[in-house]
Amino acid sequence: MQRYFVAKEQMGDQEVKITGEDVKHISRVMRMNIGDQIICSDNDSRTVSCRISSMMDQEIIADIIESLAPNTELPVEVTIAQGLPKGDKLDLIIQKGTELGAHTFIPYSASRSVVKWDHKKAGKKVERLEKIAKEAAEQSYRERIPVVLTVQTLAELKKQMSQYDSVILAYEESAKEGEKSQFASALSELKVGQKIMIIVGPEGGLTDEEVRQLCSEGAVASGFGPRILRTETAALYALSAISYHFELMR
Repeated sequence: MQRYFVAKEQMGDQEVKITGEDVKHISRVMRMNIGDQIICSDNDSRTVSCRISSMMDQEIIADIIESLAPNTELPVEVTIAQGLPKGDKLDLIIQKGTELGAHTFIPYSASRSVVKWDHKKAGKKVERLEKIAKEAAEQSYRERIPVVLTVQTLAELKKQMSQYDSVILAYEESAKEGEKSQFASALSELKVGQKIMIIVGPEGGLTDEEVRQLCSEGAVASGFGPRILRTETAALYALSAISYHFELMR
């Protein structure tokens, strides 16, 4: 059944009002009609099954049939701090990271980031990434759309680290040295409801100075297995491991 996110004020006790691009998607893309059923979420804690009762050019009304409890969110809040990668890799990370349960994405500019965001165009870039996250959240039956922040500097990223119960730095040198316990130890100590940040460098990795700065703020340098992962793979590896640890092993 097709799923849509709506603002809280659009979801009443008896009906849901759907506006914006979703109206076009329902009527023209999905070719739905009055009587068809959809699922709506308020991007917080309420998800309902409903039946379309009215279709207009700018608004669709759907009567609520029942409340649902999908329970599709990870038991811990995972933030992916991603060093700006080249090309459309960030699109892939956000799309697949959303499917795997990420709560927040923080793109940041590292010394070896080839891509540099024009701050005048940053708002448009974030809007596009938010749309990718929304569509991926709908496809994967998420209850919440991940937050996508605008690009940060390393200094700005460091200031946010104290908000987390655990910060893991994906570090290829640790993998080369055979280190494989730090990430597992961090997950075993993390409790349901707590917050973890995963920091991933860009294609060229992080400089020794950047690693030193992040570790001085509490990040734990960790290898993600014996193989060296591409930047677009590391975050997805971490999310998969977190899902396995908290959702399949318990």
